Amino acid sequence: MRSFLVGLGFGIGLGVLFAPVSGDQTRGKIKDRANDLADSARERLEEGRERVRRGISAIRTPAQEATGTETSRPASNTGTSF
Repeated sequence: MRSFLVGLGFGIGLGVLFAPVSGDQTRGKIKDRANDLADSARERLEEGRERVRRGISAIRTPAQEATGTETSRPASNTGTSF
């Protein structure tokens, strides 16, 4: 799937480069497309993080209930928000 998406990206890039429009318009289109792809990647990353959080919670809660070890972790400010 990843190879397909990379190939699709290259194909779109080449299509834009060879389209009969001015250089300014072409660069604008490339910039817009790159921004769209970056936004999409950020969204997918956040969705993946959220899935991991839900998975950890789904495992942690029953395990804590089974062992009776409900711990509260102190909030740490490491700059990373997972």
